[in-house]
Amino acid sequence: MGRAFEKRKHTIFARMDRVAKQFTKVGKDISIAVKSGGTSPDGNPALRRALQNARALNMPKDKVEAAIKRASGRDAANYHEVVYEGYAPHGVALLVETATDNPTRTVAGVRNIITKGGGNLATNGSVSFLFKKMGVFRLNPEGINQDDLELYLMDHGLDEMGESTGEKGEPQLVIRCAFADFGNVQVALEARGITPLSAEHEYICTVPTELPEEQATEVLTVIDKLEQDDDVQKVFHTLA
Repeated sequence: MGRAFEKRKHTIFARMDRVAKQFTKVGKDISIAVKSGGTSPDGNPALRRALQNARALNMPKDKVEAAIKRASGRDAANYHEVVYEGYAPHGVALLVETATDNPTRTVAGVRNIITKGGGNLATNGSVSFLFKKMGVFRLNPEGINQDDLELYLMDHGLDEMGESTGEKGEPQLVIRCAFADFGNVQVALEARGITPLSAEHEYICTVPTELPEEQATEVLTVIDKLEQDDDVQKVFHTLA
């Protein structure tokens, strides 16, 4: 999801208040991390990453603690991470990442949104080869010597670094690395005292699809509806 896409989406869709949805997503990330690696962020990189993202969203501390407590309880929901592949209209490839306790419900919902939007759900492996899984860190560039940081991170797995903007048009510094180097870059940033605005994995498209405005709007509408589905965590695509 490049800068041009983010600008276009911001122009087409007025930004909605999605705080509750974002909290739900982070809560699921916390639950999955706790289930797989325990309640201590020191020994659980996935939990440390989820907590970092919770802080970036200004998620209240009591909500974070409640999410950890629920996840470690006997009756905690057992979320499955499932990635669905498909096509939006006009041949734009989609990877839809979900966290669900009911895959049957989730696949039906995802298929319905994509099909009604003029696309189709595809089989595993149909479009995933068009993406590269990477670790992505977004930083507030204020006070950061970018040249110095880039040289420093090159020794810790940095793949690329560049400027971008957030949802409100605020400047951001985006750092990408091979997903296998995610932990190395995370530790390197912590050693510099830098707390990312977000730290996540993303599927970066290797073959972008360029479309005229009208067709791009149709694709964006499908992506927007998918992002609003309660079971969907992230949507990755090839729209330039």
